[in-house]
Amino acid sequence: MSQVFNGLALGVLLALIATGLTIIYGTLGVINFAHGALFVVGAYAGFSLFVATESFVLSLIGAAVVSLIVGLVMERGLIQRFYNRPHEDQILVTFGISIVLVEIVRGIYGGVGQRVPLPSWGEGVVNMGFMTYPTYRLEIMAIAASVLFACWYVLYRTRLGLIIRSGIEDALMVRMLGINVQRYFMLVFGIGAAAAGFAGMIYGPMVSIVPDMGFRVLIQSFVVVVLGGVGSFPGAILGGLIAGQILSLTSLFNPVYSDVMLFAAMALILIFRPQGLMGVEGRA
Repeated sequence: MSQVFNGLALGVLLALIATGLTIIYGTLGVINFAHGALFVVGAYAGFSLFVATESFVLSLIGAAVVSLIVGLVMERGLIQRFYNRPHEDQILVTFGISIVLVEIVRGIYGGVGQRVPLPSWGEGVVNMGFMTYPTYRLEIMAIAASVLFACWYVLYRTRLGLIIRSGIEDALMVRMLGINVQRYFMLVFGIGAAAAGFAGMIYGPMVSIVPDMGFRVLIQSFVVVVLGGVGSFPGAILGGLIAGQILSLTSLFNPVYSDVMLFAAMALILIFRPQGLMGVEGRA
């Protein structure tokens, strides 16, 4: 049961990261290989703010804001020029950006791992009757689930979300209605970047923060997107929860094979349901 709960905690984090990745791809058609670097930027920005303020809440907000700003600078400065370019060009430019961001972080903080202390309200364990479980991991589930719900609400219950989803289906028609679609698409990229940075700070107290930690998270997030379906917000959540359980339960028997099983699941999805569990056929 402890591993099941670990899988839930990891799953909601992966879902949060993959949500940003899938809405960026679904809206803009950009394969963003810099998403893992934004995760790292958020983790280190949150760490610096925590050292300065000793407030975990301010650090969470600051991590999201810093990643948002970095994401908007990326989008306006370079990535927007690649919207209509082949995916190979997008992969190369975003991969190059990720290397630059990671090396900037390494230059500022060095290669030594940093650790974000647990917030005071996250210390200790909770007796759940059938087991005891770390308080902070339970709080991670609640925080990440709240953020995912807020993103869902914005996308499916607001005028902004309506414009974004309409732009995905037919950007030309939305432009003909007098709406500046590019401005909204820029906002989508910023939201995706903020989600990655926020997840990076949440993840901080659970691991040692190092400049290269975003690479594995990026790969796992792409697997989540494939499992759930490209461009599908609910699919990213479902894919994250499935991926978290696969990684956690496989580690119970042999940690070496956890990634193997995750990629095996992705291969099966690609063979039997290429659009993903909740994806739309033809949108890829």
